[in-house]
Amino acid sequence: MAGRIEDYALIGDMQTAALVCRDGTVDWLCLPRFDSHAIFAGLLGTEEHGFWRIGPAHAPDAQPPAATRRGYRGDSLILESEWDTGRGTVRVTDFMPPRDGAPQLIRIVEGVSGRVPMRSALRMRFSYGRVVPWVHRHEGRTVAVAGPDSVWFDTSAETYGQSLTTYSDFTVAPGDRIAFTLSWQPSHKEPPPLPEPEQSLEATEDFWREWVEHCTYHGPYREAVIRSLITLKALTYAPTGGIVAAPTTSLPEDIGGVRNWDYRYTWLRDAAITLSSLLRTGYREEARAWREWLLRAVAGDPENLQIMYGIAGERELGEAELDWLPGYENSAPVRVGNGAAHQLQLDVYGEVTEALHLAHMTGLARNDYASLLQVKLITYLEKHWTEPDEGIWEVRGPRRHFVHSKVMAWVAVDRTIKLIESGDVDGPLERWKQLRDDIHRDVCEKGYDKERNTFTQSYGSKELDASLLLIPQMGFLPPDDKRVIGTIEAIQRELSTPDGFILRYPTEGSDEGVDGLPGDEGAFLACSFWMADDLAMIGRVDEARRLFERLLALRNDLGLLAEEWDPVRQRQVGNFPQAFSHVPLIDTALRLTASGAYGG
Repeated sequence: MAGRIEDYALIGDMQTAALVCRDGTVDWLCLPRFDSHAIFAGLLGTEEHGFWRIGPAHAPDAQPPAATRRGYRGDSLILESEWDTGRGTVRVTDFMPPRDGAPQLIRIVEGVSGRVPMRSALRMRFSYGRVVPWVHRHEGRTVAVAGPDSVWFDTSAETYGQSLTTYSDFTVAPGDRIAFTLSWQPSHKEPPPLPEPEQSLEATEDFWREWVEHCTYHGPYREAVIRSLITLKALTYAPTGGIVAAPTTSLPEDIGGVRNWDYRYTWLRDAAITLSSLLRTGYREEARAWREWLLRAVAGDPENLQIMYGIAGERELGEAELDWLPGYENSAPVRVGNGAAHQLQLDVYGEVTEALHLAHMTGLARNDYASLLQVKLITYLEKHWTEPDEGIWEVRGPRRHFVHSKVMAWVAVDRTIKLIESGDVDGPLERWKQLRDDIHRDVCEKGYDKERNTFTQSYGSKELDASLLLIPQMGFLPPDDKRVIGTIEAIQRELSTPDGFILRYPTEGSDEGVDGLPGDEGAFLACSFWMADDLAMIGRVDEARRLFERLLALRNDLGLLAEEWDPVRQRQVGNFPQAFSHVPLIDTALRLTASGAYGG
C-alpha cells in the first residue's frame, strides 16, 4: 500500500516530477512530462504497478523501514533521507537535474557510519502500470523498452533480475557513494549520454540557490514562503511556461470515494493566481513566460476560452478511467484527462484579467497582444455575463448563477477599465463603466440574503460558498462593508470544521449535492487561507495570525500541502502538492507581514 499523502516528498526538473515516500520508495513518476503516462504508478495501486525503492535491506516479509529523518538540502528540491540502523547510518540523496536533454532521476547512496547493507528494487511498468517493458542489457547498460518509450538504468553496483524486477544488493561504509540513474529517451533514438551524477548534483544545487536569491520576501514566514515558491517553480513546465495544478492524478478528496481528478494540466485560474504570487515575490521571468503561454494557448480565440489547457496549450484533454488501477486506498475510479476542460466558468475571465493587470502594474514589459486580449475578453463577457455557469468548483450538476462568477466578471471589467484609463489600449470606456455598475448592482440585489446578512453561493440559494471570501480581496466591496463582515461571519459559522478550517460549500454525504457528486470532502486549504486574509482585512489580525499558523502546522515535515485537510482522519487529502494551496499561503504571509500580525 502507498504511504499517506503527507509521507511523500516532491522532486522534479520543471518538466515532470516524482513523489518519494519516507521509506525511500518512488511511487509516482511520469516521463517525460507531467502529463505523460506513469512508469511508477504504485501510488494509485500496488507495487505491481511500478515502484523504485532504495533503503536499508530488510526481511522479505517485513515493512520497509522509514527514514529516521529527511529534509531538503537548504532551499532546493534536493531530498536527503537518512536511516539510523543497528549497523550504522546511511544517506540517500534524490533529485532531478533541471534539463535540456533526457530527463533523469538520480539517487546517490552515501555511507555515513558503520557498514549498512542496502537494496535497490526497481520495477518499471509503463502506461500507468499496465505494460511490462522489455528489459535487457545494451553495451553494459540496462534498458527497458515499451512502444515509444525507453528508460535507461545506470549504476556501478551489481544488478540482477528476479520476478520482473531489477535488484541491487550492496553495502556502504563511510565515504562510499554509489549512484543510480534513470534516464528517459524515445525508444527509436540513440541511447542517452552516460549520466554524471556528482556534476549534476552540484549543478542542481547551484540552480536552486541562484533561483531563490531572487526572492524579495524577507519577512517572518520566509521559510514557508520559500518552500512554497520552490514548489510552484517545480510545477512550472519550463519549455512553455505552463503551470500544472499538481503533479498527480486521482489522489482522492474523499478517501474511498469518487472525487478523484487529474490535475496535471494548466488551469487558467490556478496559473493566474500563481503568477500573482510570483510577481509579488520578485519572479518576473516566470510571469513573462506564463503570459506568453497564455497568449499562445488562447491563440486569438477568446470566445472559446477554456478553463484549462495542456501544459503546451493543448485543448483536448479527454477524460478516461483506468480500470486496472484500484486507486489510492481503493478510491476509484482513477481518471486521466479532465472532462471539465470545456465547462463554462465565467470567473476565469476575471482571474486572467487580474493577472494581466498585475503584470502591467508591476512593470512587466508591455505586450500589445496581451492588452488586446484583455479587451476581447470583456467584449465576450459583455454578452455572456448574465448566463449561468459551472463556477469556480467545476460542479458536475446543473449550471447556476454563481455569485463568485459574477464578482469575477466585475473584476474583469474593472481591471480593463483601468487599462483603458491608463492610455495603453482603446475601448468603449463609458459603456463598460455602465457594465461594471450593472454587474455590481445585479450581484448585490440577487446574490445577497438580507435576512442573514450574507452573500450566498448562487442567486436565490441559501447555501454559502467559501469563494465569497474573495469579495473584499478583489475590491468588489470594502472590507468594512457590513455585508462583507456578515458573509465572513456566516462562513465561519456554517462552513467551519471543528478545528476552524473552511469547507468550500456544503456537501450531502451519500446524496448528490450542488456539485452533482456523492460523498463529502475535507476542508479546502485555499479557502482557509482566504479566511485568514479576510480576518486580517477586517482588523481581526490576531485571529488571522492564529488561523494562519494552524494552517502552517498542517504542512508535512517538508513544508508541502495537498488540496484539502480531512478533519476526521486528521490527514491531507487530494492531489499533492497543490499549487492552489501554496499560492494563498504566500499571499497570506505577505498580508500578515505587511500588517505586523505575527508572533515573535
